[in-house]
Amino acid sequence: MLALSYRTHMVERGLKSATINRRLAALRSLVHLARTFGLVPWGLEIQNVKTEAYRDTRGPGKQGFRCLLNEVERKKSKKAVRDRLILHLLYDLALRSGEAVSLDVGDVDMAQGTLAVQGKGKTAKQALTMPEPTKIAMQAWLEIRGGEPGPLLTNFDRAGKGKRLTGVGLYCIVRGLGCRAGLKVRPHGLRHTAITEACKAAQANGIGLEEVLDFSRHSRKSISILMVYRDKERDVQGQLASLVAASV
Repeated sequence: MLALSYRTHMVERGLKSATINRRLAALRSLVHLARTFGLVPWGLEIQNVKTEAYRDTRGPGKQGFRCLLNEVERKKSKKAVRDRLILHLLYDLALRSGEAVSLDVGDVDMAQGTLAVQGKGKTAKQALTMPEPTKIAMQAWLEIRGGEPGPLLTNFDRAGKGKRLTGVGLYCIVRGLGCRAGLKVRPHGLRHTAITEACKAAQANGIGLEEVLDFSRHSRKSISILMVYRDKERDVQGQLASLVAASV
């Protein structure tokens, strides 16, 4: 009853479904752990609230990505070289923020042109082939950072200089570049743009939508997520609405 009251309280506060469900998942996980240790004999069966489908899956678009790169190219500092790599990781490889900041130098294999990424919910790293722009950005950054073991993306701020860049730090970098370019951008928006472009490229080249899962690294059960990206781009609703209106 207490958990149900908590869920109702969050709904009445107008919190987003994802926020509510994340907090409920934390409660269920805690109770499950307690039950595993024999501290309680019961489980928490409270259900999540219904979530809405992706609203904006396009992100800043290709033009927006170019604008961000242009902002980076305006400066010739070491930080700019790092930021350029960040943009290519988020867009070229559609990495999530957490995947990018968790990378170590040892995950990079320039000889093979691959990058070992710890995917969301995965226990083993997956080797991703880097396209040429990513390899160029990676090589430029490694020449500045050096090849000693440790985090790949490091901080330039005075307080944490040389330490691993955090997710919050990466968010601020992308958001700051967007503001200077006159755009409202977040890191995951670049991933959205990349997946949208991958869906378009697959359709244009006769590649099945399920093959895009290898690029987006969604689970094989998540083909419906890619359909959202595809359908947003095709705007079938808008096309049909125009046809209906024209038939009057």
